[in-house]
Amino acid sequence: MNGVAPAFRVHRQDAIEWLRGLPADSVDLVVTDPPYESLERHRAVGTTTRLKTSKASSNQWFQIFPNHRFEQLLRELYRVLRRHRHFYLFCDQETMFVVKPIAERAGFRFWKPLVWDKMKIGMGYHYRARYEFILFFEKGKRKLNDLGLPDIIQAPRIRNGYPAEKPVEVAEVLVRQSTRIGETVIDPFMGAASTGVAALRHGRKFQGNDISEAALEIACERLRLQQEEEM
Repeated sequence: MNGVAPAFRVHRQDAIEWLRGLPADSVDLVVTDPPYESLERHRAVGTTTRLKTSKASSNQWFQIFPNHRFEQLLRELYRVLRRHRHFYLFCDQETMFVVKPIAERAGFRFWKPLVWDKMKIGMGYHYRARYEFILFFEKGKRKLNDLGLPDIIQAPRIRNGYPAEKPVEVAEVLVRQSTRIGETVIDPFMGAASTGVAALRHGRKFQGNDISEAALEIACERLRLQQEEEM
């Protein structure tokens, strides 16, 4: 990192309103994991505990982002992302079919779903879940930094962390593949800021946002410690 500590900024705001405050063509990569609407349906049939009312995982921590708001969200993401850049969105098999056509209408090119293999079986009926999708979109045209990587990313799921927390190792793959040192990564639903930690770890800048006060506190501490480690 040549002795230069990468910068980060975090905010507590509605995701779309936060994005509206960012300049057009100012971001080099988006990696995000909205608390999508279908989580409520998974909870109703007992196939997830991610929204169980408890200190460990509940709506005390985050608010559901309804499907009808994806139109606005994806228009804003397209506006703030520079041309010839990438956008990754974590989601389940239901939300994938909602998001893909909306993102394409906003101007994104859809490449493919990547698969995050959590390496251990989860909850569910009709074949228990072990994976999550990461939708890979592009604005313009930009090569990945390593064309030899597979479309399955393996990393164990986080236990006893922030609700729906993603491993830093997964975000690291996306950051390394789609950015260069010094470029800016954003996450409008940052949660515990795994994407931000990955960005700082590899010499990128990070801007994050979450509506949850708990998320902001956790993210600030993790990012501060990571930045100190890189100095």
